[in-house]
Amino acid sequence: MKIICRKSDLAKGVSIVYKAVPSKTTMPILECILIDATLDTIKLTANDMELGIQTEIEGEVISHGMIAIDARIFSEIVRKLPDNEVTIETDENYQANITCEKAKFDIAAKSGDDFTYLPVIEREQTIILSQFTLKEVIRQTIFSIADNESNKLMTGELFEINQNILRVISLDGHRISIRKIELKDFYDHQKIVVPGKTLIEISKILSGETDKEVCIYFTRNHIVFEFDQTIVVSRLIEGEYFRIDQMLSSDYDTKVRINKKEFLNCIDRATLLVKEGDKKPIIINITDEMMELKIKSQLGSMNEDIYIAKEGKDLLIGFNPKFLIDALRVIDDEEVELYLMNAKSPCFIKDEAESYIYLILPVNFNVI
Repeated sequence: MKIICRKSDLAKGVSIVYKAVPSKTTMPILECILIDATLDTIKLTANDMELGIQTEIEGEVISHGMIAIDARIFSEIVRKLPDNEVTIETDENYQANITCEKAKFDIAAKSGDDFTYLPVIEREQTIILSQFTLKEVIRQTIFSIADNESNKLMTGELFEINQNILRVISLDGHRISIRKIELKDFYDHQKIVVPGKTLIEISKILSGETDKEVCIYFTRNHIVFEFDQTIVVSRLIEGEYFRIDQMLSSDYDTKVRINKKEFLNCIDRATLLVKEGDKKPIIINITDEMMELKIKSQLGSMNEDIYIAKEGKDLLIGFNPKFLIDALRVIDDEEVELYLMNAKSPCFIKDEAESYIYLILPVNFNVI
């Protein structure tokens, strides 16, 4: 095999597929990146058996072939090469010669035939989103997934399609994030749970441009994202997702409309007095036309008033400030509406069309 390509194209391709290289594995071949030049295109692939990424890069195939090179070494070499043309050539003993200007590397490689290819997925039904929309949806929900493995379903996000509506849902036991997207076409009702790790890595690769699209296919066991000469294949998380609709309520005794930036900045200031790992609640006292926020810790105390528009009852309630900050940061509206029942019931932050819903459970607190 012999290929020639620009260093910038090779570096970009390696950085994309490297996200699917496992940090630990009992299969040494999975620690490699596959360079496939068996046809007249150059494809790079990595696969950890849960997540697989393949991307095509610009370049010239001088002689056809395929080889697997240790991902960590290859990535470091490519990153530090001069910004010029790179030639990669291999011999029958699977020795890879990488040349760029006066820099020459000879490294041992492996047969590409031993590499685990990405599974072939039937592409029966396609959902098309703009890269911007998918990147935004991930950003606005991913913070609510659980980071522990005690409940696998909580480490993923539910993609639920019903007619022309896609709902993306995440939860960690203390909060729920929901985004609703209108699709161009109508589909049968379907539910799948996509690993959070997959969505995080896809979000890093997506350009986020509104005029570029992502094609999404899925089967019983896999989901495929196809965009910008790149294919991402991921296993789905098995199991029945939580019955979210039973947790949602339109009832409320108190409704608050508040300036989002002012609310967010106030909570952010309050957390200056909370040490990392210290679970101090922020106490919110809602009265007519005023919301008082209070926090007290070993470092000191703070209280601040914000003007609001209120309907319904006065309320004293406590929250984990981080959960409020996470939700408010991803809402683009100038004002937000909070719907509350009592000090023991969840708070709902949502817009009128319910294109987003953030449910946050309150916490117990001692009155300051």
